[in-house]
Amino acid sequence: MDTDTVRDEVLILRRPCANDGAQIHALIAACPPLDTNTVYAYLLLAQYFQDTCIVACRQEEDDLAGFISGFIVPQRADTLFIWQVAVHPSQRGRGLAATMLDRLLQEQISRGVRFIETTVSPDNQGSRALFNALARRRGAVLSETPMFDRSLFGGQSHEDEPLLRLGPFQ
Repeated sequence: MDTDTVRDEVLILRRPCANDGAQIHALIAACPPLDTNTVYAYLLLAQYFQDTCIVACRQEEDDLAGFISGFIVPQRADTLFIWQVAVHPSQRGRGLAATMLDRLLQEQISRGVRFIETTVSPDNQGSRALFNALARRRGAVLSETPMFDRSLFGGQSHEDEPLLRLGPFQ
């Protein structure tokens, strides 16, 4: 990947590597309400799913400013599932999430992806706005259907996670 300017700051957008695993974990922990998974989970994403993930870091530093994790849905090679979108609190409001998502989507379109799926809880207005804006920018349809009911989370206080499906993308 290469550099991109996000509101007057040059950021490097690149694929994650295993060395990023602990920093990704720390970034996610700094971004509630995202669920923080184990460092091992982020190591696996960086190692085996790096083609469908992206990190953003400041050019002069090695700190991660943002991260998006995703994977191609099994048996549906035309669908990219976006798992987590994280932007460090110090970088919010600058369009970084949209820039990372656009870059990742453009790469995946060249590989045959025509749809994005993600789950977003009803109260996560920031993520909902991000995906609604993506659909508008790209002229795509956004539909919402039930996916994971709160009862499936084993008694944890967790909201429903409806499925958002965007596409088709050209």
